[in-house]
Amino acid sequence: MTITETTALRTLAGADDRSGIFDELSKREVRRAVLTAVAVPGYQVPFGSREMPVARGWGSGGLQVTMALVGAGDRLKVIDQGEDDGVNAANLRRLVVGNVGCAQETDTRAATLIQSRHRIPETPLRADQILVLQVPIPEPMRFVEGDIGEQRRMHAEADYARAWVALYEDVVRNGVITRVAGYPSLVNGRYVISPSPIPRFDVPKLDRSEHLTLLGAGREKRIYAVPPHTTVEPLTFEDVPFEVEHTPGAVCRHCGTGEAYLVEVPAVDGSVTWVCSDTDFCSRNRTEGDAR
Repeated sequence: MTITETTALRTLAGADDRSGIFDELSKREVRRAVLTAVAVPGYQVPFGSREMPVARGWGSGGLQVTMALVGAGDRLKVIDQGEDDGVNAANLRRLVVGNVGCAQETDTRAATLIQSRHRIPETPLRADQILVLQVPIPEPMRFVEGDIGEQRRMHAEADYARAWVALYEDVVRNGVITRVAGYPSLVNGRYVISPSPIPRFDVPKLDRSEHLTLLGAGREKRIYAVPPHTTVEPLTFEDVPFEVEHTPGAVCRHCGTGEAYLVEVPAVDGSVTWVCSDTDFCSRNRTEGDAR
């Protein structure tokens, strides 16, 4: 075997891959799963999830999707519940940038690939941007059915009656639907998905969006997608309309907006103030006015 042939085989196997943590064959498998997921919106595509150098709960599925798609010419933004400087976000960004050689970015508008935990950016994404969401539990039927085989039958037959019954019982008991994070949603009129633990405030952003959204679950070995211009409808009733989180009169103490997703921050004197979850949006809103 010649030196050239040896080098070619090593490259194919990923041995010369600069990342060193995700070989080329693994990337190809993830890319094939992504293509299937895009072709069948909302369908959970199984893939051979690899062990990644991150702790449990750090989004290994999202990291694998990101590593399979990101290139040296990309500008990567990583956020954790809207923050660019959270521990999860900072370490994942350092891991990817340090091994792939792409540029890091905090401005949503300039990023080409955005990996997120629990939030969709406030700034609407464009067709040339990709959003990768970390998913701990991809199966939306798990809260009504524990048997995996029965869950698969439900999806195959589009039998989501028990999900509707569960929501109805919630309304009867509480007067409203109390389900918040990971609100079950119907994609393209066919599959019900769990849109990761994003707040209900973010679910409407998936409906007919310009950008591609990819959702990766590492432990569950599943990838699914919401392609651009695809309908995403939260499960709800005609007489109980879908509502997002909102506190009347609440505004961000930094930028003054009341239109973004706000999180409660206790003040020293015991009072309650509110701040934007999306730190990049809040910062630009203070300096540029309407950051959208």
